[in-house]
Amino acid sequence: MIHIVTDYSLDGPYAGQMRGMLARRAPGIPVVDLMHDAPERNPRAAAYLLPALAAGMAEGDVCLAVVDPGVGGARPPVVVAADGIRFVGPGNGLFELIQRRATLAEAWTIDWRPEKLSASFHGRDLFAPVAAMLARDEWPACSPLAEGWRNDPRRPGADWPDDLAEAIYSDGFGNVMTGLRAAAVGERATVEVAGALFSRARTFGDVAEGRGFWYENAMGLVEIAVNGGSAARQYGIEAGLPVILGN
Repeated sequence: MIHIVTDYSLDGPYAGQMRGMLARRAPGIPVVDLMHDAPERNPRAAAYLLPALAAGMAEGDVCLAVVDPGVGGARPPVVVAADGIRFVGPGNGLFELIQRRATLAEAWTIDWRPEKLSASFHGRDLFAPVAAMLARDEWPACSPLAEGWRNDPRRPGADWPDDLAEAIYSDGFGNVMTGLRAAAVGERATVEVAGALFSRARTFGDVAEGRGFWYENAMGLVEIAVNGGSAARQYGIEAGLPVILGN
């Protein structure tokens, strides 16, 4: 199975062109549009969402992930194999938390190039064909990253924290995900964002309608929500705002 994660949105031709390339090069292999509204032009925020999304993937799956504001620049195209799942995309830190949290991880720079490569659309022309090859159990021309890459302080994302105390994504209901894993936050902890203080609840129906709270979402992240409302709108929470933990 190929899972797609991008910040392209479903507006315009980009997601469709990428899917078309996958259909041409990997016919018959299921393709899942997992997310096309990842944090826009923000590989750092998206890097904290990706492990939560990958928790639903199976060994042998391929994840085609593209949040790539530096497309066409110096960042390398990479393949990362982490605990049996292969990730394809830009080497700009997007896979940093995937690599860091994996029991076994390896990474390669993609040397293969198509006959035609747009300077601005590597998702379609480079990453999608490579993802298709991997899904067919073929391996494109690649070079292993240097030994010790995990501990290289020059690696993009190497200085990012293990958990990100920020709001990183708001879904269509106005529920706001953070870069914090709920397992790393105590059950009695409070969460403060945009000047509003939230206590933990198990789920929406456990609080009064219109009340804000935080909970462990289905992907294991700390998420801020309002029963019957939009936390993003009601409290003015935007991506990038800091999250303050209290007791």
